[in-house]
Amino acid sequence: MKKILLSFCILFFVPAIPHAQTSSEESEARLKALEERVRALEAEVRELRVQQLTAVPSASPQIPNLSLATYSVETEKASGSAVALNAPGTGGTGDPLAAVQPQGQQLPNYGGASAASKILNPDISMIGDFIGAIGQANVPPALVAVGKNPVPALQMHESELGLQAIIDPYARGDFFLTFGESGVDLEEGYITFTTLPGGFVARVGKFRGDFGKVNTLHNHVLPWIDRPLVNDRLLAGEDGIDDAGLSVTRILPAPKGIFLEGTAQAFRGDSGDVFTSSKRGDVSVLGHLRGYRDITDQTNVDLGISYARGHNDLGSTFLTDLYGIDATLRWTPLRRTIYHNFVGRGEFIWSRRDQFPFAQRAFGFFTSGDYRLNRRWTMGGRFDRSGRARTANLIDNGFSGVLTYWPSEFSQVRGQYRFTHFAEGRDGNELLFQFIFVLGAHGAHPF
Repeated sequence: MKKILLSFCILFFVPAIPHAQTSSEESEARLKALEERVRALEAEVRELRVQQLTAVPSASPQIPNLSLATYSVETEKASGSAVALNAPGTGGTGDPLAAVQPQGQQLPNYGGASAASKILNPDISMIGDFIGAIGQANVPPALVAVGKNPVPALQMHESELGLQAIIDPYARGDFFLTFGESGVDLEEGYITFTTLPGGFVARVGKFRGDFGKVNTLHNHVLPWIDRPLVNDRLLAGEDGIDDAGLSVTRILPAPKGIFLEGTAQAFRGDSGDVFTSSKRGDVSVLGHLRGYRDITDQTNVDLGISYARGHNDLGSTFLTDLYGIDATLRWTPLRRTIYHNFVGRGEFIWSRRDQFPFAQRAFGFFTSGDYRLNRRWTMGGRFDRSGRARTANLIDNGFSGVLTYWPSEFSQVRGQYRFTHFAEGRDGNELLFQFIFVLGAHGAHPF
């Protein structure tokens, strides 16, 4: 019986052994084929990725005779559209271009055709400023004679063209051209060297002098439609101290928690009716010391002291000295700053002007406050008082109420009621209105 069972097992299981061996060999062959296919697909993916990174559209600018290991282009960082192209290999050992991008070839395109097309182009913006007025200005003839004309009924006050860009890792350039209804003017155009030894920052070109706060502001960033009386009477009004010159700025040592900055500037000596250069040596000078401190997480204060000196229109032997104090208080709640905030401002200016038969001394100031009601609406007020540089005994006073509506960050509509009491006894009651609109990328202005 045992022999019969043994024979039966041999006949049943022995034929299955070769069949099992055959199935195992087929499975191994299939696995090997799949592994080879996966490797081939990975190689294709790597090749396509390298081709995509190294491909540059025909519209991309050529960078001849430059080593990619040292080339870098940076665009405007303040406008929010910054793009940087750096040399391959700078990203570490995982850079896929390190082995395939030789020197002298085109830069890789990281931002698509639109980004590549503006690599070497500056950020361009155009700002329109349309104003009008109703009511009675009653400006005295003495002020009209020196160019203090009333606001016309309707006026395309200014169109500002801005061109701004990083020149290289060591400098940036800014140009602002203003188009009026009767001509074109260079409001500012300068190069700024940001990495000088000793922590200095230098500026060369034509720019607004750092005298107080309002003098440094372009029209479209003012919190009012007009400029305060003290700036109009003692600082050449809208043009202000704006001249060709040199500027050096440095952050100074200060106690903990205080930001202290000093600025020294020298100008050609021509700034409206404030300074006039009669010969090459009639340069004007300006100094400004600024201090900033956070009082709380939501409140900060900004204080400044200014001094300027130059020759006036009576000749090289006649000088004008200007002294100024400016203060700015800001309340900006961290979580609600776009809905509610408050800014209080004030400037005090003293003027001493040499003229016949004796020097004239004048004083003026303004104080203002602006409160954001919500995301769209802001309201504010301003009080003005100022003497006149040439006839200091004549003092003008004024008050303004301002209401501003912001459809978006690219446009604003503003209305301003302005009351002015002139030294001659005249009163002006006017309602001014303004429309401002922005096209393109406009860099941020100084804080």
